Amino acid sequence: MQLTALDWTIVVGYLALALIVAGFFVRRASRGADEFFASGRSMPWWLLGTSMVATTFSTDTPNLVTNIVRTNGVAGNWVWWAFLITGMMTVFFYARLWRRSGTLTDLEFYEIRYSGRPAAVVRGFRAIYLGLFFNCVIMATVSLAAVKISSVLFGLERTPTLIACTILAIAFSVLSGLWGVVVTDLMLFAFAMVGSIAAAVAALNHPAVGGLSGMVSKIDPEKLSILPDFNNWELTLSVLIIPIAVQWWSVWYPGAEPGGGSYIAQRILAAKDERHAFGAVFWFNLAHYALRPWPWLIVALCSLIVYPNLSDIRSAFPGIQPELIGHDIAYPAMLKFLPPGLMGVMVGSLAAAYMSTMDTHLNWGASYLVHDFYRRFIRPDASERHYVFAGRIATVGLMLLATATVYVLETAKDSFDLLLSIGAGTGLIYILRWFWWRINAWSEIAAMISSWVISVTIFSLNRWVLPHKLPAHLTLVASVGFTTFVWVTVTFLTRPADERTLVRFYELVRPFGPGWKRVREHSALPPSPDSPAHAFLGWALGCMLVYSALAGTGDVLYGRTGLAVACLVPFLASVAGLIWLVPKLLQRPMAER
Repeated sequence: MQLTALDWTIVVGYLALALIVAGFFVRRASRGADEFFASGRSMPWWLLGTSMVATTFSTDTPNLVTNIVRTNGVAGNWVWWAFLITGMMTVFFYARLWRRSGTLTDLEFYEIRYSGRPAAVVRGFRAIYLGLFFNCVIMATVSLAAVKISSVLFGLERTPTLIACTILAIAFSVLSGLWGVVVTDLMLFAFAMVGSIAAAVAALNHPAVGGLSGMVSKIDPEKLSILPDFNNWELTLSVLIIPIAVQWWSVWYPGAEPGGGSYIAQRILAAKDERHAFGAVFWFNLAHYALRPWPWLIVALCSLIVYPNLSDIRSAFPGIQPELIGHDIAYPAMLKFLPPGLMGVMVGSLAAAYMSTMDTHLNWGASYLVHDFYRRFIRPDASERHYVFAGRIATVGLMLLATATVYVLETAKDSFDLLLSIGAGTGLIYILRWFWWRINAWSEIAAMISSWVISVTIFSLNRWVLPHKLPAHLTLVASVGFTTFVWVTVTFLTRPADERTLVRFYELVRPFGPGWKRVREHSALPPSPDSPAHAFLGWALGCMLVYSALAGTGDVLYGRTGLAVACLVPFLASVAGLIWLVPKLLQRPMAER
């Protein structure tokens, strides 16, 4: 593809503007680790929530969605839509608890929830495990998508693209800290949304597609359906039943962690107060699952008409390296039909999507390595400026390692399945540790080690030993079962945290429910005024709101007026219920009671 002078002006101008905005916060970020990693805990909900959405909007996301749609239809996206159940649980159960903890990172949580050497061990272990290894796999997945897009758009090979991406990511992330990350995320998200909508419009205007009506008439209805064909039991099991029944509560996945965590917790901890923490996570889940998916889905569906087979993509782009050809590359292949000007917007939006994810993961990973490992175990008495400098060095190192990891990955779907497998079986711990005193540090260590061992074993077998890959949904269930058995066994074979630590944690965070009854008896404080009934109701209403909006939007686009009106009923009912409920939940933050 050839970009015109107008296209290049848009791309360069946008990136320059984003760099100027990020540079504005350099001095503020240099004040100390609290500013660099948590923005001084002064951010409003709308800025934090948009930053969360921007982080999950990356170059690999439309590629992943396209891969899923081309292989399993629109319904295949339940493998990530199911995580809404987790996200809404974080809104109504965990966001305010995280904010009450007052920690700088979610890993600092371990030494207020657990006691003694095991608490320190799990904090240090998880800082390296997540901040370094797991985080680098995520960033490598994002960079792999950038490589594929660059190969289609410009005919560039892997290494030149990775060099450019590395320089760009470091320039954005190393200087401005979380304030710069979040504010530029707001710009990046707006630009990325414009680009994704432009791509959808261009795809629909392709002569072979013929608009929305043409798309709907030319594609197999099973591919269009938001629910799988229940006569196809294997597909229904893999894309709907297992995600809804098992995956959402059992798998730790960045941005959709049971109980909150990673950069979601980082944003919550940076909020002004509990109300802003609640609002940020709610807005994130609404935008992530209801507002954003359909432009990607439209492009993916249109690609089935324009490039029905992978051989069609090979013919259209003969210069692409064979190992990069997969269903996920159909998304950038559809971008060739954008006119001048819009092509520049699209390329800029893809760069924006890439940066909005990378800057967050680099800052988040550096916070773990510096605050939770280096500061905690190696250099606890250095100056704040020293820790900021260490954070910048860690940012550069993470980016270089993530770039090297790109060379062992092939497709966005493979990477997604690997990340699900790595986190499989650990999720239930992150739900229960807030509401059951018996969970201890060794539970978490056992879960992380066992999930890592089985996931890497399965990945290696699929990649280098077995002639055919094991089905992802079956390996997920096997990983969950094995990991859960290990950590539950370890929990009952080891001692819980000491009573003093448990009481102190209860009085700080004030979790509710019967799981803390034994600890509550030793506390001078009354039971938490938070209502479990209100939390469960809010959780159900929030899920109904988003799922009905998601399905209703699809019915409108497909021209199915009757079904769209049917989706409007639960949507309006959930809106009315939340308008009544949310003020009761947020009457006063716990700190003011």
